[in-house]
This record gives sequence, structure tokens and C-alpha cells, in this order.
Amino acid sequence: MSAARRSENGTGAAGAARPGTEAAVADERWTVDFWLDPSCPLTRTTARWITSLAGDVPLDVRWHVMSLFLLNEHREVDPEGDEEGYLRIPARVATAVRAEHGSAALGAFHDALWTEPDGTHRAWAGDLGKALRRCGLPDGLASAGWEDGYDAAMRASHEDGVGRVDAEIGTPVLAVTAPDGELPAFFGPVLSELPEPADALRLWRAALLLAGVPGFREIKR
Repeated sequence: MSAARRSENGTGAAGAARPGTEAAVADERWTVDFWLDPSCPLTRTTARWITSLAGDVPLDVRWHVMSLFLLNEHREVDPEGDEEGYLRIPARVATAVRAEHGSAALGAFHDALWTEPDGTHRAWAGDLGKALRRCGLPDGLASAGWEDGYDAAMRASHEDGVGRVDAEIGTPVLAVTAPDGELPAFFGPVLSELPEPADALRLWRAALLLAGVPGFREIKR
């Protein structure tokens, strides 16, 4: 994927400001396609960061499933220590939610999986059936975790996400569509804690700027 073509004065064909500038953040609508493995606590923090931007960025999020089980299935040693393949269970359930009820339902399920009924954030994912019921979804979808009926859909979604990044990656994968076109997809940002509101917006702008730089590959600390 490549960034949308922009004119020399820093605007696209429709006159939208360059991604990450004040005008672009304030005046235009953005879309984030967000691929998640529902069992990953760091991915949960990134999802909280994205949703926390709603008051500052006109942003639509489309939730998709990827799978750490699939990501590691060809490795001799599973870096997650999941030799029995249990990580596929929540990813299968999440795929069933997405396939039967859509993106918004997947976002709600992911949120419920990582919060208590009073809204307190959990350190680890909770019970799949309880999370489904709290979202008003059929708790029978939990049985999908022990069956292979959604495996083809899970793999297709996973490959759609990871195939957008030409690097060794993990979860999550984000693909941002700016008001004037798509930016290259990227892995992360990986967050250990939810940023304060001002830092959350700074991180959004920084991620867009880095994604839009041709040849940019990776940053870690």
C-alpha cells in the first residue's frame, strides 16, 4: 500500500491537510482498520488508546480478527508458550462475532472481554460466554472456540491484516485511511499503559507521520 498522492503544498487532490497536522485532525474524517487478537493484553491497551481519541479525532474504527496462534503456527518454538493452541479459542469466538454480527459487535465483545461489569479494566481477558452476554450477543457463540467452523474466515482475516505489513510483526495491525487516501499499514503501536489524553493525541499524530514517511521501517525503545 502507498500513501495517497499529495501536491507540493502538502495537500491532497481534495485539499485535505497532510496527515498529522492540526487541520487534518480537526476537520476531516479518518478510518482505522484494526486487526486484533482478543487474548493479547497489550493489544487491548492499543484498542483503548484508539477509542480514547473519539473526542479529538473524527474517527471510525473497523475491527478485524488476527490470531497469534496462526502467526506462530510455523515456528518450532511458540514465543507465546501456547504449545496446545489454546490461543485459537478466543480468536475463533471473535471471528464468529465478526462474521455473524459485524465490526461494532466485535469491538463491543473485545471491550467486554477486558472489563468487569462495573467498567473496571481487567489485567487478563475474562470469560468468553459472560462477555458475549454482556454485549447482548448469543452466548452460544462461545462454542465456536472449540470448533473449526470459522477457521477459514479467521485465517482470511488474519492474512488480510498481516499481509499489509512487510515485516515480522505481532498484534495489533492498523491500517489508516486519511481523508485524502490510505497510508501504509503498520504493526502497533504497542502500549504498556493508556496514555493521558494529550499524549494519546500526540501519539496518533506521530504514528501518522511515521507511517507516511517512505522507507520508514521500525522504531523501538
